Amino acid sequence: MAPARRALLLVLPGLLAAPALARALTGPFPLPAPARPGLRPLGGLVLDTSPWGFGGFSGLHLAPDLTLSAVSDRGRWWQARLRLDAEGRPRALEEVRHGPLRGANGQALAGRAGDAEALARLDQGGWLIAFERQHRIQHHPRLDAPGAAFPAPPGLAAAPDNGGLEALTQLADGRLLAIAESLAPGGESALRAAWLARLEAGRPRWTPAAYRPEPDMEPTGAAGLPDGGALVLERRYALFSGFRCRLARLPAAALAAEAPLLAGETLLSLPEDAPAENWEGVAAARHGGTTLVALISDDNERRAQRSLLLLYRLD
Repeated sequence: MAPARRALLLVLPGLLAAPALARALTGPFPLPAPARPGLRPLGGLVLDTSPWGFGGFSGLHLAPDLTLSAVSDRGRWWQARLRLDAEGRPRALEEVRHGPLRGANGQALAGRAGDAEALARLDQGGWLIAFERQHRIQHHPRLDAPGAAFPAPPGLAAAPDNGGLEALTQLADGRLLAIAESLAPGGESALRAAWLARLEAGRPRWTPAAYRPEPDMEPTGAAGLPDGGALVLERRYALFSGFRCRLARLPAAALAAEAPLLAGETLLSLPEDAPAENWEGVAAARHGGTTLVALISDDNERRAQRSLLLLYRLD
């Protein structure tokens, strides 16, 4: 989250209580059908973060066995098993585990060094975690294991302090997709820097791309889809209207182009299709013969916000 938005949350939390936020949500809750086709709502969960002592979820992964994995911009990792009912609706979280993210020296990351913003599971095993402020990517064999430096995309160091990698995922063909929050390629203010990379002996060969978000929005998360495409989550914040977000779908054909200019088709508009929140994490996985899509919000550890989990079936 950008420094200006963080300051406003500290000083004016009451102004964030837009109608969709002010309505109390408890336990599992239903979701309306989106205005556009493509996603079938299964339901949402309110996450009570008090037993864990942290929130701020900024990256999400969903495994085929319904294990959720997330990272927090407070330098923490978190995992839980999602329990569904007979109709596939989310009902509870089980087997919750969490702990500190660690650097190569095994020490827990804190402060600027612990601002984790994106999470990607590698098909050959292990995790990639992208960090802002101290722009970098770390490779972790397990989330509770120390992380080693992983080659970052060229030019990432030029990103604004709080505008680095927010989206990082592995695509179905094994390539990595990375998108920066506030780094404009070539000074083009309507675009955001993006990269694709093939892994060669475990090391990425990054090639430049560009991503076009909706006007006034910034990318906050990405998830590869089984068909070779991807989902990208975007967010906008305004003082009096609060958060607006969009979930866009990138087709596989667009990602196959050389140095592509990426622009997605809208699947969700929030708050029209779901509660208004600071949506920062998106994940997708095959389960039971269908593709599930999950979204998680970053509560910034503020009382006026919520940590919410949404679940959809991709048609």
